[in-house]
Amino acid sequence: MTLVGELALWVALLMAAWCATVSFAGGYLQREDLVASGERAMYASALFVLLASIGLWYALLTHDFSLKFVASNTSANMPRVYLFTAFWAGQAGSMLFWSLILAGYAALAVRTTRDSHPVLFPWATGTLAVTLLFFIATTAFKANPFERLDFIPPDGRGMNPQLQNPGMAIHPPNLYLGYVATTVPFAFAVAALVTRRLDAEWLGVVRRWSLISWFFLTIGIGLGMWWAYVELGWGGYWMWDPVENASLLPWLTGTAFLHSIMIQEKRGMLRKWNVTLVVTTFLLAIFGTFITRSGIIESVHSFAQSPVGTWFLVFFVLATGATIYLVSTRLKDLEATAELESMVSREAAFLYNNLVLVGIAFSVLWGTLFPILSEAVRGTKITVGAPFFNAVNVPLGLALLLLTGVGPLIAWRRASVSNLRRQFVAPMGAGLVAGAALFALGMRDGHALVAYTLGAFVLGTIVQEFWKGIGARRSIHGEGALTAFARLVARNRRRYGGYIVHAGIVVLFAAFAGLAFKKEFDVQLTAGKSFTATDPFGHVWTFTSQGISSYETLNRQVTALSLDATRDGKPMGLIVSEKRQHVDSRGQPSFEPSTEVGIHTSLQQDTYVVLAGVRENETAELRIAFNPLVVWVWLGVALMTMGGLVVMWPSAERRRREGGYAATLAPARETEEALVGA
Repeated sequence: MTLVGELALWVALLMAAWCATVSFAGGYLQREDLVASGERAMYASALFVLLASIGLWYALLTHDFSLKFVASNTSANMPRVYLFTAFWAGQAGSMLFWSLILAGYAALAVRTTRDSHPVLFPWATGTLAVTLLFFIATTAFKANPFERLDFIPPDGRGMNPQLQNPGMAIHPPNLYLGYVATTVPFAFAVAALVTRRLDAEWLGVVRRWSLISWFFLTIGIGLGMWWAYVELGWGGYWMWDPVENASLLPWLTGTAFLHSIMIQEKRGMLRKWNVTLVVTTFLLAIFGTFITRSGIIESVHSFAQSPVGTWFLVFFVLATGATIYLVSTRLKDLEATAELESMVSREAAFLYNNLVLVGIAFSVLWGTLFPILSEAVRGTKITVGAPFFNAVNVPLGLALLLLTGVGPLIAWRRASVSNLRRQFVAPMGAGLVAGAALFALGMRDGHALVAYTLGAFVLGTIVQEFWKGIGARRSIHGEGALTAFARLVARNRRRYGGYIVHAGIVVLFAAFAGLAFKKEFDVQLTAGKSFTATDPFGHVWTFTSQGISSYETLNRQVTALSLDATRDGKPMGLIVSEKRQHVDSRGQPSFEPSTEVGIHTSLQQDTYVVLAGVRENETAELRIAFNPLVVWVWLGVALMTMGGLVVMWPSAERRRREGGYAATLAPARETEEALVGA
């Protein structure tokens, strides 16, 4: 099966090359036979990439240590689930995994757009095929997972212990699903630019695939934060690491596009901006992959330096040059059909929102690239740390939070004074009351106080929008509150799903602000000794060491510290932190020791214990931290994901339109929208 997989990889390379050639030729010559041949070649490419992937999985699960990739990333005593996830644990396997996702996405996009976009279809298929060709070629020539060793070792090296974690089993696939999905909008943007069909035809498919990309990037980033928090042991979930930043960049520009596309659909504005955002999001995904795989920037996430980085850099430069040429030569075709009528309008609020998102993206990009630029200019690599990113992005983030609440309250085209007064009274009241209450309770951290005040304002906006929508349905249709809520969301999933996403953003900002009150203590304890500390909420904690224990399990040797914890005299159970030394099947150390964090979680805070080391007299050196509101980070990501699902799900209105019922519902819909104020 391994040989079949290796052969399938080379056949997939030929199929992708054929697909790109005949698709572009079919589009240029307007020959349906060539276009159809390109479509079939895309399906064949996907099939052979799948066969290659099955071949590699077979080699991993059967311990075929004759393959360099298998010997470098697995061992005979590894848990079976991690043998499966080892597919994307190393450079070569992750490249094939990227090709697998891209081939699947491309085949699905080709299958679903063949009839609906006949003019754009061949050019989009060709662009997808060129991208797939690049990834398969890079895999085959520079990072081939089927490369064989000169000898067959008795056992493999094993997987990096930090990757043997449930979060890392599912974090990379979700991140790849988000990264790769940016290719489809990029392909259709290129097709629209080449054919000069820059009206609304290309927006539908681009918006759907941009939502898919945003959805999986959100999950992937959230899982990455969770993994960093529980696995790395430094006490936080975001450290502005270059690879973290690389995943955030396409998320920011993709979010900006999903907002600005509404202005183009509603008013025919921001057409140049939207095309630029689509291609930039794809290019940033490629750039992020280049950073991960080139080794030019130090990161806890990145692969070792390899020739793959050079290939990605060349592809990035060529793709950037091609898109700059296409956009610059189509500027007249991208002229807006309407102008901004007022700086106090929903269009203007969305524009401000986009500028802030792009501003954050630029600051993150600048800070990430600064070590490279400083070394190139001055010969010395100067690293930019968290203080820079926080100093720039905290104010921008608060401005973004404000605009999240302002946008839905302002009317399209031009807002009247009476409209502003009516819409802003309740949300502003909620924000001011919350801010005053927190100040009265003693909160003095400026950024946190502003964050909670603005968060209450945004929540007031969201509640008001749902209240008005539910009230309108109850008035028109006589429905109960729960029925009206369900049907309101089902009828306009895009709008109210977006509000759910905004609610998740508020929860995230509230959790981020909680870290302003974090407390940390470095402690040394022997068996039976205790340490007492007060957490940010005034509770008194006592930690009593139960001593050090050592044992072996599965593929690792464990040194564990157990702390008996009490809060205000009430037992809170044991908190256990571990040092793990992973070993191969012969019992020899295979990697540097890793840390397993002990965490006691509540809605208020996490009590976070890290075993730093053990002295000869069995004195444990540890760090104890109280991290406020961390669980709300994961709940906020979950809420954003839920809102994303609601937005992506086909709306009830669209299903009715397809069934021929739209005309019968039009009068009721117009009345309802008038009552809601949409």
